[in-house]
Amino acid sequence: QVQLVESGGGSVQAGGSMRLSCLASGSLVSSYTLGWFRQAPGQEREGVASIDGDSNAYYGDSAKGRFTISRDNAKNTLYLQMNSLNSEDTGVYYCAAGPFYTTSDAVSDFQFWGQGTQVTVSS
Repeated sequence: QVQLVESGGGSVQAGGSMRLSCLASGSLVSSYTLGWFRQAPGQEREGVASIDGDSNAYYGDSAKGRFTISRDNAKNTLYLQMNSLNSEDTGVYYCAAGPFYTTSDAVSDFQFWGQGTQVTVSS
């Protein structure tokens, strides 16, 4: 069983930065693919970025050039550094983990989910 706990959300002005963290617990999690997803009100959950056990990263179109995903396996922690935030980045951000070994942006690929952290960007 894998447990995921996100932190670092909050409110920020447009153009600002924020870093999200996700503490993962459970056996084998250091080899799992980890990902960040977000869900805006009335919208479907969408993939933001993911990273496999070898630290190969994938970014969704909205994240490219602005967000950086990273992992520290020694600390069992996943990070998402978000820069140049805008109002469209507002939503609940979820950390996810899956027992597969490539990157993915598909919700259905990920088996374990955190409770989510709210990110609000004001213009």
